[in-house]
Amino acid sequence: MVQRLLMVDPTRLRSLRLQAGLDAHGLAEKVGVTTRMVGYWEEGRHTPEAKNVERLAQALACSVAALTGRQPGMESLADLRFTAGLSTEKAAAVLREEPLGEKLFLSATKLRDLERGRPVRGWAWRDPQVTGRLVQRLAHLYGVPVRMVLDAWMRSRPGDQVPVMPEPRTKPPSAAAVERWEGLNDRQRIYLGEIMREDRMVEVEMWLRRTHRLPVPPAAEWRRLPFALRAPSDLVGYTRLQERLQQRGLHDPGAGPTLHALAHRGLVSVCEDQVEVPGAGVVGCVLVEITRAGRSAARAGWGEPRDPGPPEHLLSEWLWRTIKRIIEAGPEGLPENSLAGKAPFYLAVGYKPSPNARASRGFIASQPIMADDGTHVREYRWQLTDLGRRHTLEYLHRYRTIYHNSDDPDGTDDIVI
Repeated sequence: MVQRLLMVDPTRLRSLRLQAGLDAHGLAEKVGVTTRMVGYWEEGRHTPEAKNVERLAQALACSVAALTGRQPGMESLADLRFTAGLSTEKAAAVLREEPLGEKLFLSATKLRDLERGRPVRGWAWRDPQVTGRLVQRLAHLYGVPVRMVLDAWMRSRPGDQVPVMPEPRTKPPSAAAVERWEGLNDRQRIYLGEIMREDRMVEVEMWLRRTHRLPVPPAAEWRRLPFALRAPSDLVGYTRLQERLQQRGLHDPGAGPTLHALAHRGLVSVCEDQVEVPGAGVVGCVLVEITRAGRSAARAGWGEPRDPGPPEHLLSEWLWRTIKRIIEAGPEGLPENSLAGKAPFYLAVGYKPSPNARASRGFIASQPIMADDGTHVREYRWQLTDLGRRHTLEYLHRYRTIYHNSDDPDGTDDIVI
């Protein structure tokens, strides 16, 4: 169902005016309109123009959302434009001055059709590559992240093909990564490089296990690489990392200080565990894991471009794992108290990471589950919103590609928009 366009709630407007200690005349002076117009707004006879919505918010020291009652994570394209203080005429006039606007023959009428979910005439409007560029341009014009415009587009136009967003461009290594690499001696560079290669090899092995439907431990486990076993080598042998360093002529008693130096720089983390070794029983094992800073330093040393990370309209890996948990919980959703941490502030309708931060994505919502007799709410559970379901189905293949250690969530086939 297409959302209504943004409108100031008359009751909210009057309540906020009274809270601010203003009469209608005082508010009118601050906004730059007549007292009669303020009265019309509070009676619901007229709706403020976009430029006046922003002025009202400033005069009342509140957000535009406070005036409209729109929950964070439910914004439409019209909401974003209104919040930016732009009319359709002004926004269209700005965009028409650019090649993209000319290609789309952009007008105020077409912008209104876009916001209302109506068909927009013109062959270029049917090209998802072109509309993807428009999403980027609208984000810049409205002063919001690209993901907010794309989400609002999908809410406002649920039946349309989703705009195709350009892939992030690779960048040269950062100056900080180059500095970290150059600050290492030759021995430390070889150690860091071999740990990086081993990490990549294990990542491929986990991918192969997945393709063959074999169990795969969590990434937090398999990324901790065995470095050395605390037992005689003639009894337990050598780890693959030790063999790699032997081939480079660096397997000697100096391993401890070298690992300590890399860990001190934040390039690796080192811990210990115990493992079962056939013929030797339980022995201590030194584990090493390369950090994000370590990866960037190694790539800088090898001349590899910087990892661009996921496209800005997609979720980070930990937020994607949250979505997976909710899908795998089934139709009733995930119990509300089982979703701890900050994930709801980035994903849930009605949340924001902080008062001045951008709204959540609105991919999940806390829904009441009624008792069997329908007399009371038994509990609340997290479930995907319509946008959350559509986002999952639209970008599932991309998440599979960018997060190699991420399986498709069980229950994806049952998702219906």
